[in-house]
Amino acid sequence: MDLIQVNQEKCIRCGLCATVCPTDVIGMDSSGPKTIGQHCIACGHCVAICPEAALDNIKAPLAKQTSLGETPVLDSDTATRFLRSRRSIRSYKETTVSREKILQLLSIARLAPTGGNTQGVSYLVIDNKGTLRKITAAVVDWMEEEIEKNSPWATYFSGNVTKYRKTGKDVILRGAPCLIIAKAPKDFMPRGRDNAHFSLTYAELFAPTIELGTCWAGYFEACALSGYQPLLNLLQLPEKMAVTGGLMVGYPRFSYKRLVDRNPLDVAFQ
Repeated sequence: MDLIQVNQEKCIRCGLCATVCPTDVIGMDSSGPKTIGQHCIACGHCVAICPEAALDNIKAPLAKQTSLGETPVLDSDTATRFLRSRRSIRSYKETTVSREKILQLLSIARLAPTGGNTQGVSYLVIDNKGTLRKITAAVVDWMEEEIEKNSPWATYFSGNVTKYRKTGKDVILRGAPCLIIAKAPKDFMPRGRDNAHFSLTYAELFAPTIELGTCWAGYFEACALSGYQPLLNLLQLPEKMAVTGGLMVGYPRFSYKRLVDRNPLDVAFQ
């Protein structure tokens, strides 16, 4: 079967499908669009842009696309406030996050852009309190070992280790009731890690719309990327898979009242 199918009765020969194809798989002749290349990345641009829904693609089926209709576009002020209002949440309610909400969150995360539409990110969700506590303990143990080795991060880690040892306070996952772990094949690096971060960024931005808060699990991710075996043993990942990101998720305990500023814009044109 050919890569694309064209409804000749609907097609108006506008050529938009060929114009937006990023890999020049589609060409035009007097009869309309036709396949002229093999490297389709399944981005779906050709199907999505057709004004008459006249084109189908076996790698990005028309039946799986949703009509935009009159979808509103955020004005710049609303978009600015929304993006600036994102906060890293480090204080969570003890309320459990339903798996339905996590699936809703990840269903949006999977739609994030990826390099060359390679996608390739999968997820491990940990919402068992005992396992989360073990993950925190493992990361603190790793920090302690790094301090003993006089790692460049030793000074940065020491305060967290001391606080955890003295108080038991969760300095790694901040008591979040859920940890989303992104993973990708080891032979897909570094693209797999980049794609995972795009995905988790989508999750971060979508989370407040379903009353959730998030925070990057940076200590966890650093520990996993170091290859610390006690942590990897807890995760039980397949041998060929690697951790590519971590995101704490839960219901925020507090709400913020102001938009925080950042460093001045540093930009150059040439």
